[in-house]
Amino acid sequence: MKILLAPSERKSLGGEKQFNINSFPELNPARNEAIQKYDEYLQITDDTAHFGDIKTPIKKRPAKEAILRYTGVAFEYLDYKNLPNDAQNYLNENLIIFSNLFGILKPLDLIPYYTLKQGSKPGFDIYKHYKEKITEILNTYDEEYIDLRAKFYEKIYKPKNAITFKFIKDNKIISHFAKAYRGKLTRLIALHQPKRLNDVLKIEFPDIKIIEIHEKKGIKEILCEIK
Repeated sequence: MKILLAPSERKSLGGEKQFNINSFPELNPARNEAIQKYDEYLQITDDTAHFGDIKTPIKKRPAKEAILRYTGVAFEYLDYKNLPNDAQNYLNENLIIFSNLFGILKPLDLIPYYTLKQGSKPGFDIYKHYKEKITEILNTYDEEYIDLRAKFYEKIYKPKNAITFKFIKDNKIISHFAKAYRGKLTRLIALHQPKRLNDVLKIEFPDIKIIEIHEKKGIKEILCEIK
């Protein structure tokens, strides 16, 4: 089974390696086209809020592993560096990160620092650009998914057989703090290494109480109360 996770706008700087994305080679033509268009757009835009002020082409920037590049709330609580080796290996194999720029990535893909806020369009609709190919790639796998992405990313890919989580506190659905719990869940899943969706439901989640499970068209939505 695979875990789907959104990227983060917050990223670490630097890197000592060269750009290299080995995962999902079927996506390379679309990925290379997106990178080229992004590089070209950076040369003409003054929108530093959404795209930063780095003009260096993407593939010439210093790179590091995607799992270490993204440093937002979910990745902070995932705390990949301090996981045991077997849990890291589980994520290396089974975690799929939905990147705004690169489409889909595995944790060890080497990517540079870049700025591309969620929903931004670098001269073209990058989400529409990737949607058909990513759907084709992921639908060919006979996999169950644990979908821990923000709902925004369903516009790129919506799995047919998955678990999703919705978090509530004081009878209200939370959004920002949901990122922390997505990171916590990813960490716990890596530690327990479930093989099927039903195995996920057997994991004891500290600070989380499962209230209801709704199932529709192969998607199980787990309603969780944060203690």
